Amino acid sequence: MAEKKTVDYAALKKGGFMRQKQKGYFSLRLAVVGGNLTAENIRTVADVADKYGKGYVHMTSRQGIEIPFIGFDDIEEVRAELAKGGVKPGVCGPRVRTITACQGSEICPSGCIDTYTLAQELDERYFGRELPHKFKFGVTGCQNNCLKAEENDLGVKGGMVVECDQSACIQCGVCVKACREGAIELKDGKITMDESKCNNCARCVKSCPTEAWKGEPGYIVSFGGTFGNKIYKGEENLPIIKDKETLFRVADAAIGFFEEYANAGERFRATLQRVGEDEFRNRIQAAYEGN
Repeated sequence: MAEKKTVDYAALKKGGFMRQKQKGYFSLRLAVVGGNLTAENIRTVADVADKYGKGYVHMTSRQGIEIPFIGFDDIEEVRAELAKGGVKPGVCGPRVRTITACQGSEICPSGCIDTYTLAQELDERYFGRELPHKFKFGVTGCQNNCLKAEENDLGVKGGMVVECDQSACIQCGVCVKACREGAIELKDGKITMDESKCNNCARCVKSCPTEAWKGEPGYIVSFGGTFGNKIYKGEENLPIIKDKETLFRVADAAIGFFEEYANAGERFRATLQRVGEDEFRNRIQAAYEGN
């Protein structure tokens, strides 16, 4: 009598192979960092889908790719074939998921930060880290918020700290019209800005014909967003962050808080609500200040 195989479904899921309703088949989730794949990656995925799946892929809501109908007996061959084309399986379950990002300042005229480089750095630092529940990062380049940063456990949105060089200003009023927050005025032949209204969108910088407006790129961070069974918009608890060292300190503090206080199977937002958000704000404020 043939020995019955024992399948470690938890280990397979951890490595991106999710059980389908069809017995013996798995949908393989791939790691797509920042939404970017090379042409070689895409050809490899297509070849694997043709050879081992049913000739199609599924594009997920988080910039991922899944290859359905991978048979259990083909799993090791699939891993090897993907590796030849530089493609890695993603992860599922209670750990840091694939980092999502828009195209950012390298491609988009509205972008304030290099989103893809940041997504790669976050991926190298956090991807696959074991936690009490899943944890999602999303990086978007500007206040247009194409990646919907606040839906993530930790969202990063590009912005700029802006300042007008009055000596280069020709009082054309373009920046006044560009500002959607009503923060800029042209009065008595001089541009003034109400900093309390500024949301760091940098539309003034992008629109100025004489480059009188200068902008220092930064990171607007939100915490505790969810968009599943329960919807909650992540909250911005800190001023705009001007450097990556501080950003990573803050991210370390947020994940460390979740790791320390969360119950198994509890999302970050639920942990913040149960433990108390004042404690969390104190923790990330200290990280922001370098303490």
